[in-house]
Amino acid sequence: MSLRMGIRPLLVCSAVLAVATGAFAQKVAIINLQQAVFETAEIKQANVEMTAKYKARDDELEQLKAQGAAAQKKLQDGQDTLSDEQQAALEAQVAKLQRDVTRKNEDLQADVQRDREDILSKAQERMLAVIKKLAEEKGYDEVAEASALLYFKPALDITKDATAAYDQAYPLAAKPAAPAKPAGK
Repeated sequence: MSLRMGIRPLLVCSAVLAVATGAFAQKVAIINLQQAVFETAEIKQANVEMTAKYKARDDELEQLKAQGAAAQKKLQDGQDTLSDEQQAALEAQVAKLQRDVTRKNEDLQADVQRDREDILSKAQERMLAVIKKLAEEKGYDEVAEASALLYFKPALDITKDATAAYDQAYPLAAKPAAPAKPAGK
């Protein structure tokens, strides 16, 4: 048996494998879904609005913390000079302020978390529809989440395209302009 006879079956198998691989080739895109959602204009605006919405409660919480710290300092500084009654009153005040801070902080965090989940679930649902439409328009057979992959070529990443498509599909509602003041008044 010659060497040529041994190579021929190998070449035939290689050619069949190459054809079979080409028949199963898919057009794949990669997306960082979290980044795509967080970079949308809608989420950036929602973040600003939520910060403004909860600012007063956050400021109130900071004031309570400052009052608690001041009462705690007064208690520590006056350990030798305060009467037992004054010390007990200050300890009760510190404990009440700490309870108030804990309760208000938990309430604030729960409200923020609920709003955040509502906003993000709506945005993620919309983003998935945008990704599907983008994949159909660009002819992608598959779109994979970047965080699930060990490596991919940066050219496959459609995160920015998806964010741009989202912003186009869901433009921010224009805020009504303040009424103009009449001249001379």
